[in-house]
Amino acid sequence: MSVPLLLLIVLALGLAGFFAGRMRALSVAGGDLRNLHSLPGFYGWSVAILASAPAILVMVIWIAVQPIVIDRSVSAMIPETAISDGSTRDLVMADVRRIAEGLDQAVAAGALTPDGASNIRAGLSDVRGRLAEVGVALGANVSSESLRAAQSYRSGLAAGRLGMTAVVLALALGGLGYGLARITPRFRARNTVELAVRMGLILCSMIAIATTVGIVLSMVFETVNFFGQYPWQDFFFGIEWSPNFRGNSSLGVLPLLWGTMYVSAIALSVAVPVGLFSAIYLSEYAGPKFRAVVKPAIEVLAGIPTIVYGLFALITVGPLLRDYIAQPLGLGDSGSSVMTAGLVMGVMIIPFVSSLSDDIINAVPQSLRDGSLALGATNSETIRQVILPAALPGIVGAVLLAASRAIGETMIVVLGAGAAARMSLNPFEAMTTMTVKIVSQLTGDTDFAAPETLVAFALGLTLFVITLALNIVALWIVRTYREQYE
Repeated sequence: MSVPLLLLIVLALGLAGFFAGRMRALSVAGGDLRNLHSLPGFYGWSVAILASAPAILVMVIWIAVQPIVIDRSVSAMIPETAISDGSTRDLVMADVRRIAEGLDQAVAAGALTPDGASNIRAGLSDVRGRLAEVGVALGANVSSESLRAAQSYRSGLAAGRLGMTAVVLALALGGLGYGLARITPRFRARNTVELAVRMGLILCSMIAIATTVGIVLSMVFETVNFFGQYPWQDFFFGIEWSPNFRGNSSLGVLPLLWGTMYVSAIALSVAVPVGLFSAIYLSEYAGPKFRAVVKPAIEVLAGIPTIVYGLFALITVGPLLRDYIAQPLGLGDSGSSVMTAGLVMGVMIIPFVSSLSDDIINAVPQSLRDGSLALGATNSETIRQVILPAALPGIVGAVLLAASRAIGETMIVVLGAGAAARMSLNPFEAMTTMTVKIVSQLTGDTDFAAPETLVAFALGLTLFVITLALNIVALWIVRTYREQYE
């Protein structure tokens, strides 16, 4: 049974449990609600939760764990002799999964029977011909061991789906029956439902933490694998970036780090003053009509896709900077440059600074403004000495969000700044960033065991550390100024 159909059945059982529980509560109360501890709806929800929540939780865990278990068991079936030179066990398992998908397609098209697709004694030539009938071609390097592993992989998936269906339906039906059986007039259904809702809220809050921990651990593990093949000293202190999947690669991060910081600095030098000053004007000086037009117009910039900004940088901004500034001053003759990407990226992140700063400034209590003006301060003095210090934590958060957005941008850099990894002070030269190289190292038919691919995870972890450092600095600034203000 497919997962969506199984989920619909479980939800249907939960819905049926709600109405059945409500009706049973009314029945045991003899029609008098005063005999019940809780309202009838709570009894219905208690049955619905028991019928659906445990079954859905087990289904989610099963879906997450089953591929790992099957991969490990099937991978153990592949002998070392079946792994050819230049290949790895992971690549062989990728072929196994592809063959298993082809077998499913062949069964769906009628070229193979389900028994034939799962028969490990089937010959490679016969299965190859049957798969060719439905447009699934196997490479010449696919061995009979890979075919047997694919057949076992497919059989394991089928057995896993069958077992999951049986367990989930048994839990749903058992929960439905148990929920109905425990309904009595004194049963505290409301307390039970509120406890279940509280546990659900706790689970939802833990998902964010678990996701962050999972992301960090995945990067850490792959980064450790990378540093097991490439010296960390050469990565962190190397000034040359020239990956070569045939060996003898130079994977120094300093040129990429320099390009990332250079582009981000130019973008922030555009976005922070423009965004902050526009927020001050809109919140403290502009009239309602002007604000109603300008604020939505600024926020429209945040909804434009980054690929559009990249094309704008490539077609318009880059040639203008080249023809009217770089070439006349002898600074370069390329339309792709750090200045091009930085200016366009700065325009893109203006709404992040402007909108958030505007909301924070408007949240400053009016009593602070009135007190400052009553003491004889001018409007500009009130803004500088009262409003901005009070709104500083929010403004710092807006700038930090804009900085994180600038550091993580890819498409504008690809089209506006180029892909050259170099260290230069000239803002009109082409450079690149860490995010661009992460994409390029993971694009195409690459070996995920090679250091040239694993370096992408090291770059990602480096970006994570940089962002964490920005957060720590921002917290220090906020606490320092907040203590002085209070």
